[in-house]
Amino acid sequence: MSVAGTYKTTVKSPMGDQNGTLTVVPDGDTFTGSMVGSLGSMDITDGTIAGNTIKWTMNMTVPMPMKLECEATIEGDTLTGSVNAGAFGAMPLTGTREA
Repeated sequence: MSVAGTYKTTVKSPMGDQNGTLTVVPDGDTFTGSMVGSLGSMDITDGTIAGNTIKWTMNMTVPMPMKLECEATIEGDTLTGSVNAGAFGAMPLTGTREA
């Protein structure tokens, strides 16, 4: 099954649950897309696909500039993984495919 799609996601962050929409657009073993949430939109960079596991980075600007390193496994329509926010550590990421 393809990892392509739009996922409704939740990141358990120190600032509380951060809900967003993750868009994954595959191109071979790489992908592009974005994460849109209450704090704005971030473009995906360095997206890679290995089987049903995706890895990517995003550059957050609000509430502070920070590089986020992300990894998730997609099984069926369910996404589970983590967002590593540097000194803040890893935060759980979950999601469900919408489309």
